[in-house]
Amino acid sequence: MKLSVVIPAYNEKENLKKGVLEEVDKYLSKQKSSYEVIIVDDGSSDGSIEIVESFIKLHKQFRIIKNNHGGKAIAVMTGLLESKGEIGLFTDMDQATPISEYEKLAPYFNEGFDIAIGSRQGRAGAPAIRKLMAFGFSILRTIVLGLPFRDTQCGFKAFNRKSIETVFPILKERWKKHLKEKGAAVNAAFDVEVLFLARKQGFKIKEVKISWHHVGTERVQVLKDSIDAVIDVFKIRLNDMLNTY
Repeated sequence: MKLSVVIPAYNEKENLKKGVLEEVDKYLSKQKSSYEVIIVDDGSSDGSIEIVESFIKLHKQFRIIKNNHGGKAIAVMTGLLESKGEIGLFTDMDQATPISEYEKLAPYFNEGFDIAIGSRQGRAGAPAIRKLMAFGFSILRTIVLGLPFRDTQCGFKAFNRKSIETVFPILKERWKKHLKEKGAAVNAAFDVEVLFLARKQGFKIKEVKISWHHVGTERVQVLKDSIDAVIDVFKIRLNDMLNTY
């Protein structure tokens, strides 16, 4: 298996009705290498599961994993750890970054990189408040964690098998404990924690400019998410200082 595509899904009925899975299938089916698509449902209640199940009946490379609601982070980790591909890519259901942008990430694995992450440039169409949040968060993570990336939050990242099997088991255990204590979570710092731990483990990471468009599926709570992100960045630094990774 060359490529595993992981798509987290939570109440994605409207996106599914737009034919996003058909777009993913159309692109991947033209590739010469083998692939699988894993849709990890995060406890949807809007009929998403039924739509996905109808689709996968006709597309043998697609399958679904049904999780209880635990947030995007757990869904992504579940899918990557269940995947079998040499490369595991996670992408958002709304396809704000089209699946075809993987072509820009793929060559770097042949150049010795372990992880390739999409980087949105300009974020055309995104609300001004989102751009301001992104700018402030980039400064914070650079100062506190020393991460050199312009965009850690793009939902389009690819990992080789070694990095998946090294980084995500550690994080999933931490997040499962968090869920037991506090319930379902959507954590803006998840991507940051992944990249921070990957660098700590010595994996080579390449940031790659990709195409992205704002599609209007806005789920950000500006004040709450900003506060949570700041707190979580400092928690990552504290965990590192305490050697809890």
